Amino acid sequence: MTRDAVESPGSPVPIGPYSRAVWAGDLLYLSGQTPLDPATGTLVGGGIAAQTHRAFDNLEAVLRDAGLSLDHVIKVNVYLTSMAHFQAMNAAYESRFQAPFPARTTVSVAGLPLGADVEIELVAKR
Repeated sequence: MTRDAVESPGSPVPIGPYSRAVWAGDLLYLSGQTPLDPATGTLVGGGIAAQTHRAFDNLEAVLRDAGLSLDHVIKVNVYLTSMAHFQAMNAAYESRFQAPFPARTTVSVAGLPLGADVEIELVAKR
């Protein structure tokens, strides 16, 4: 199988050996994005709401480069370092989508790359 990866100069450079997104037929699987500033490669400050918005900004850059938008998203996985962040993340999340909302899973994890408090991955369909 040949992987049809999406290049996205507007999103942060991957910090490991993975593609930002890969097509599988009409489905686009986006790798998890943390709240890295694409210009500096460093985590943004400002709390969980700001981090959630930055992660979504990074994901939207990948979607745009694939010719899609958040309207094409069908599944979201959110990883938080603490469920105490859930309400603020959820408010930021809700501002990014319109009903009917994509399916979603939110879990708490022990840690995330580079000390991020949130990581978000998506599946979209063209």
